[in-house]
Amino acid sequence: MHLQRGKPQYDLAMEYAAGEPFSSPPQRDIYSVSRLNREVRVLLERGFASVWLEAEISNFARPSSGHWYFTLKDATSQVRCAMFRQRNMLCGFTARDGQKVLVHARVGLYEPRGEFQLIVDSMEDSGLGALKRQFEQLAARLAAEGLFAVDRKRPLPALPRRIGVITSPTGAAIRDILHVLARRFPAAAVLIYPVAVQGAAAAAEIIAALVLARQRAECDVLILARGGGSLEDLWAFNDEALARAIVASPIPVVSGVGHEIDVSIADFAADVRAPTPSAAAELVVPDALEWLKSYQAFHSRLQRIVLRRLAEQQTRLRWLAGRAAQVSPSARLAQQMQRLDDLERRMGRALRKSLADQHTGLALRRSRLWGVSPATQVREALAAQRALQARLGAAGRLTLRQARERLLPLVRTLNAVSPLATLDRGYAIVSTEDGAILRDAAAAPAGMRIVARLAHGRIRAKVEGGSA
Repeated sequence: MHLQRGKPQYDLAMEYAAGEPFSSPPQRDIYSVSRLNREVRVLLERGFASVWLEAEISNFARPSSGHWYFTLKDATSQVRCAMFRQRNMLCGFTARDGQKVLVHARVGLYEPRGEFQLIVDSMEDSGLGALKRQFEQLAARLAAEGLFAVDRKRPLPALPRRIGVITSPTGAAIRDILHVLARRFPAAAVLIYPVAVQGAAAAAEIIAALVLARQRAECDVLILARGGGSLEDLWAFNDEALARAIVASPIPVVSGVGHEIDVSIADFAADVRAPTPSAAAELVVPDALEWLKSYQAFHSRLQRIVLRRLAEQQTRLRWLAGRAAQVSPSARLAQQMQRLDDLERRMGRALRKSLADQHTGLALRRSRLWGVSPATQVREALAAQRALQARLGAAGRLTLRQARERLLPLVRTLNAVSPLATLDRGYAIVSTEDGAILRDAAAAPAGMRIVARLAHGRIRAKVEGGSA
């Protein structure tokens, strides 16, 4: 047994006493920042399910990418949030600073900066969210009681004599309803129960109108209607007492509240739900045109039956009359007279046919003669001449335009090298009176008369002196 160099014998003895072999120092598991952030993110995402959170928005930002970045805070804490464009496009509003919202989010970590954050996948306005929860709870409770059951709903009358309309007398809904009723079935009478359709007192007024309609029993069907609006505007129609009053009404109730996407408790309680006030009016009355078509169809059937019976009786009468005529002394004479009339008609038809054939042949010959007439050929030649003249004129104009296009570059080139262009820049051509061009001042002694040509005109001058 050899002792390890540099290691005390005491240490070796301790290792053997412990029954352990020689070992190297343990390896350290060294993290990078990226690895640490990644594993923390995985732990957060696995350790937390998605959460609902109600808080106030601050530091809201919306870059060009369309994503939303903001902070949710309460009185003591805050957390960073991100809502990507594909999700925030589903919101019915644009978030803003200071707005209280209810969000559904996943817990996560933004790895590049190691920031704890929430990834939001849905957002609701906190006030609207509370109303929606209240709406859903009431709807579930009333449905459990059976108020919305289909088997308890009453059918609408096929032909109502009088229609009751419970709505605001000044809103657009009553105008739409009256317009549809007048168009579809003007014979039906309309009784309006004026109520408020928005505000704290609206539900009580509507309930009172339902009770009054039940007591007076004047209408065959009731329309409960108002125009569209926000959830708060339509909240009067989500009243529990109103829903029970609708169910208790012995008169069928058609609900036409808001637009097609708007749903209220009154819609569930009503016997029939219409998407709009106009649609409610269409549901309660038949189409007068359809009724008129049905009436006309019945009238036509009855008329056909009567005419068929009359035709059968007339046939039988003619048969009996024929039997009687066969044994009458005048029967033979009547048959001969009828044959004479028939031959006369046949002769007239044959004569008219012959004349028509002659007219057809004459028209055919006239058209052939007209086709070989010199006047026709002259007109065709004149038409061809006018066409050729038009083509010649067009070709001449085209040739002239092409020549002008070829000439313009040459004119511009000529103008560029022309002495006249130099004169236009302020220069002059100086010559003697004989026309000899002067290029040297020494050739023009004092007292000599010269001519200077400018861009426009000439100047005659006398040399008073000069220099080389």
